[in-house]
Amino acid sequence: MHCDRLVRLLLAGALLMTAPGCGEIDGGDPREQSGPTGGWRTAGCQFSRPAQFSTVGGRSMPVTPQRLAAAIERIDRGGRERFADSFAGLEVDQLRVRAIVYRVPSEVFDDFIRESAEDTCVVVRDAAHAVAELTHWHDRVVAELPYWDSRGIRIVTVGSRHDGMGVEIGTRDIDRIRREFPARYGADAPLVFVEENPVRPLTPRIR
Repeated sequence: MHCDRLVRLLLAGALLMTAPGCGEIDGGDPREQSGPTGGWRTAGCQFSRPAQFSTVGGRSMPVTPQRLAAAIERIDRGGRERFADSFAGLEVDQLRVRAIVYRVPSEVFDDFIRESAEDTCVVVRDAAHAVAELTHWHDRVVAELPYWDSRGIRIVTVGSRHDGMGVEIGTRDIDRIRREFPARYGADAPLVFVEENPVRPLTPRIR
């Protein structure tokens, strides 16, 4: 399994901003068959497909088949460009040869997913927040990093979660952030706080 479009940007040797992060794939969920709200699966999920592997450095690693990769690209691009108020993010489950798309329920976007998936397996699940909303909060927090730094609060990572849960804030000052962020942004702001140590840049190995 890997997460699509993982992007890392190092700022001033201390701040790491990530695009939607990776999550664990859980087992079957009966809600996935209940329709637009609660989740559903494309018709391609009716068929079993063997996982594909590639050998790299003597190790066998799962890879994403070309047709599934193309479907993922169509859904990701269309979700961000045309359905940003619904699309939240996606995962790739290479061993089960399927993609998992998170979205705020939308019949129009669901129709787009069905068309874009073609004969591949795409599992669609509900999300609390879409890309457009999370981008707003992500950009606001990033813009105010100097403010938090001036208050002695060290923010290590800022990244929108691919499952639409919220914008994840990684920090060493977890207790202070849990108090001060809601006071500044509101208790309902879609922010998720995690304890994280500073990013350490790699140092060259001395020969």
